[in-house]
Amino acid sequence: MATAPSDPVPSSSPVPLDLHAVPMVALNYGVRRRLGLYLNPRAAVAADWTALAEALGCSFLEIRRLERLPDPTATLLEEWPGRCPGATVGQLLDVLRRLGRDDVLTDLGGSVEEDCKKYLHRKQEEANQPLQVPAVDSSVPKTSELMGITIRDDPYGSGTEIFDAFICYCQKDLQFVQEMIRELEQTEFKLKLCVFDRDVLPGACVWSISGELIERRCRRMVVVVSDDYLESDECDFQTKFALSLSPGARHKRLIPVKYKSMKNEFPSILRFITICDYTNPCTKKWFWMRLAKSLMLP
Repeated sequence: MATAPSDPVPSSSPVPLDLHAVPMVALNYGVRRRLGLYLNPRAAVAADWTALAEALGCSFLEIRRLERLPDPTATLLEEWPGRCPGATVGQLLDVLRRLGRDDVLTDLGGSVEEDCKKYLHRKQEEANQPLQVPAVDSSVPKTSELMGITIRDDPYGSGTEIFDAFICYCQKDLQFVQEMIRELEQTEFKLKLCVFDRDVLPGACVWSISGELIERRCRRMVVVVSDDYLESDECDFQTKFALSLSPGARHKRLIPVKYKSMKNEFPSILRFITICDYTNPCTKKWFWMRLAKSLMLP
């Protein structure tokens, strides 16, 4: 007599990504820009950015204000978490689904998931950093600075290196950063810049080091903006972190620098801050002096 086939043993599968647990800050500039390409054009048939704004709780006056901006979608997504603490990527996708924008979900779904995975990976790396505890049998006082993070840190914690500015840049813009070093450090300005590749010791999590330097070791941050900068996860993290320390640029902590022409639009999160434009021939001769004076402010 034939026996019935046994039920297959379920195979282990990866834990599904819960986008409702991922905050909006996880979305990189590239995804936000592509969302704008879909939603910014006013459409008679498909739901555009105004429909999204209404669904996210914007008032009539707020929508009128956004209408005057070149990229209302990007600004809307930046401001939404402030009005709705706890806003997540999953909630945004739910709204787009209700608005019938399946075309957006189909085209950007993979990129959105990739951004969220990278964000969760960074958070996991930070959580996995070993807890530093003081030694109990040493005659040398132990401090949290024992594992110095820059080349001039005192290994015993009695002194840490302080900088005038943290330079946020991507590797392809390093040549301009080297020119910045010559013009600001090796001239009468004598400023002290924190350049990651030159000043930071290897061996620790880059996200933790960046946060420590930006928040506690550097008085300001210079952002070297370029097309390559827009594709850098590290630059994206550093910029958003610095902006979170000075909402609305009230303390002049962040100074954007544009040193060459760009194919992409200037990042929307930096448009409200006055920039130093190296590409403008009318003001180029004052560029380094303006930048230096900004970094020397109290």
